[in-house]
Amino acid sequence: MDQELLRARYGDDIPEAAALNDVLRLLINHRSCRHFSSDPLPEGLIETLVAAAQSAATSSNTQTFSVVVVEDAARRARLAELSNRQAFIAQAPVFLCWVADLSRLYRMGERHQQTLEGLDYLESFIVAAVDAALAAQNCVVGAESLGLGTVYVGGLRSKPEEVAKELALPPGAVALFGLSLGWPDPARATEIKPRLPQRLVLHREQYGITAEAETLTRYDETLADFSERQGMGRQAWTPRMMQRVGTPAALSGRHRMIEMLRNLGFPLK
Repeated sequence: MDQELLRARYGDDIPEAAALNDVLRLLINHRSCRHFSSDPLPEGLIETLVAAAQSAATSSNTQTFSVVVVEDAARRARLAELSNRQAFIAQAPVFLCWVADLSRLYRMGERHQQTLEGLDYLESFIVAAVDAALAAQNCVVGAESLGLGTVYVGGLRSKPEEVAKELALPPGAVALFGLSLGWPDPARATEIKPRLPQRLVLHREQYGITAEAETLTRYDETLADFSERQGMGRQAWTPRMMQRVGTPAALSGRHRMIEMLRNLGFPLK
């Protein structure tokens, strides 16, 4: 069973992994869910998942993230529109907006009549972004352990100023990404998407690029086969990545990110 799971994740480039336990199987079994049933979530579930999120590591215990839970259907529809019209945001019963949040510390400084100059530097924003990502991943693992489906949404960064207004975010806070959450639609099963072979991402002692081109060629075939089975045509990884980062326009408005972050109260010195 473990070999089948690893084959689903890597195709024929299966690593020589140790025996898996239930936690590792859950992690390797991850797949994005974009089709949700209409069944509601139980009471207290969000609070439980946020407890898991808050249990993630946080730099120096600064805890520079927040999460805005959006259940209102009209607001989810507006956020779907702002996120490049991704319909599943409106379909899923819950949409979590993960926020890099320095505003809490800015307000703390104001209450104590002290200017916290370190918050104005890029390092503090990176800390907040990492905090938010670590917390969100804990939430995802917890949700999937209960049988829920999830999918991350980077589209919130396409129009972060409008999203901030929709969520009433204060200066020094930005919604970095969203997370749709709900029970998967049993009629729309999804496969595990193959990842890059470990020889491209796992380096020992020093970074190496031996056989990178040949390995990517094989991975292109593996991912194209997966895409074809999913009804998306033969989408290889290399041309898709070339298109995804080939021009500023391909970033879907996010080429303005530094400007937009400064507009939202991040000086980024």
